[in-house]
Amino acid sequence: MPRTLEQKSTTEQIRARFDADVERFSNLETGQSATVDAPLVLELLAQTALALQPAPKRLLDVGCGAGNNTLKILQGYPHLACDLLDLSAPMLERAYQRVTAATDGEVRILQGDFRTVELPPGYDLIVAAAVLHHLRDDADWERGLRKLYDLLAPGGALLVSDLVRYANPAVQALMWERYGQYLEALGGPEYRAKVFDYIDREDSPRPLSWQLEQLRRVGFDQVEVLHKNSVFAAFYAVKGRETVPQR
Repeated sequence: MPRTLEQKSTTEQIRARFDADVERFSNLETGQSATVDAPLVLELLAQTALALQPAPKRLLDVGCGAGNNTLKILQGYPHLACDLLDLSAPMLERAYQRVTAATDGEVRILQGDFRTVELPPGYDLIVAAAVLHHLRDDADWERGLRKLYDLLAPGGALLVSDLVRYANPAVQALMWERYGQYLEALGGPEYRAKVFDYIDREDSPRPLSWQLEQLRRVGFDQVEVLHKNSVFAAFYAVKGRETVPQR
């Protein structure tokens, strides 16, 4: 039986796994191999970020890992001040080394959970790759998405890539099996079992349509899908230039 939300890994347990997994997140050409279409999604997020904000000043990379998404954006605009946020100190160390070599802007690293770390508002871009699936119940999702909204400057953009579920159980089973076949082709049955195990322990993804609706509910003005394949999706949300206080 799948784990309930109450049985999922704690933040500290997730941090410990990422501390030991830096190399897997450090390949700019392939991205995370366990993610379907990872290289394409890296390009899409970076290109969309700069289409929405051609000359951004400040970027926040939430759950930055080894910095791949920030590095892709910097290839198109190497002048950004970058705040890199992650649970894992080894990930942040690697991200800092790579990002400081790619930008002439200030680079800061912040260790912790984005839901609790104090951050300054006014970011032009926020990237959240493989992060939101760690949110748990509805209230946690609302608080997390609202915080990201509040951190953006008017006109700022949130770029997301993540694991998603399907609302229909039969379609979810179909797509999960297809994802399993993808993993098995990469690394055999053992790799499939390993990835499925840590997803069951750590992740609590929601349907893409549900996430898009929540983004609108917390105040985002434009919400659009960039790409979806199997159980992975990429999308963006833009904060209106004239914002209305949320209830």
